[in-house]
Amino acid sequence: MIQKISLMLLLLANLSFAQNLNKDNAEHIQKIIKLFREKNSNEISKIIRYPLRREYPVPPVKNRQDFVRRFDTLFDKTFVDIISKSNVNDWSEVGWRGIMLNQGDMWIDGDGNIIAVNYQSQFEKNQREKYIFDDKVKLHSSLKTFEEPVYRFKTKNYLIRIDRLRNGKYRYACWKNSQSESSKPDLILSNGDIQFEGSGGNHAVNFKNENYRYSIYRNIIGEKNTPEIELEIKKDNNIILTEHGILLENN
Repeated sequence: MIQKISLMLLLLANLSFAQNLNKDNAEHIQKIIKLFREKNSNEISKIIRYPLRREYPVPPVKNRQDFVRRFDTLFDKTFVDIISKSNVNDWSEVGWRGIMLNQGDMWIDGDGNIIAVNYQSQFEKNQREKYIFDDKVKLHSSLKTFEEPVYRFKTKNYLIRIDRLRNGKYRYACWKNSQSESSKPDLILSNGDIQFEGSGGNHAVNFKNENYRYSIYRNIIGEKNTPEIELEIKKDNNIILTEHGILLENN
């Protein structure tokens, strides 16, 4: 859900900045259209920027072999038709962020590599529901009720899980990183709000606990060495802890 919201905000914020395509970009697009008309999954696998993330908790596409194996579930007939029947005019360059098909169904970079696929097939929708069901079975009893998982990650000292609740708020659950999610969390906060930062999809989920503030920063766009996720804890507006994290994915 976070990924969908981020991508939609990115689209709305930048649609007015869409630019005409140069010759090289037009050639990249024509190549992609041709490959999808041929359903040439092997050649398409060579122009993917891995990992290709899917809507959590569906695992990302890790490499070329994984892409070829999952091609038909990523690109069903409906989506293959959308791509293969598109023309250069259906693609727009959105500043430095990339080139999008239609309303952001798929994004490529200036080198013609596919960097994001935002379409979700019915197979993946069903797969995601199953992952969520299985996830709830494994969780500690105090955490089984939620609308959808957002992400899980580990820092140097902690295992942290963020879920969206049915009332629209976000929940923070934290363990020592040696523990599992089936054990009772050391801390649960259920009053989280999301705050988007700029137009690139980066966001923070913030929680309050008396005079403490817990912030989870999800960095979708950033410098090469920018951590994908960070934990920051403040006490009385003073930072007392900052730890970079690594997102955890299903296998």
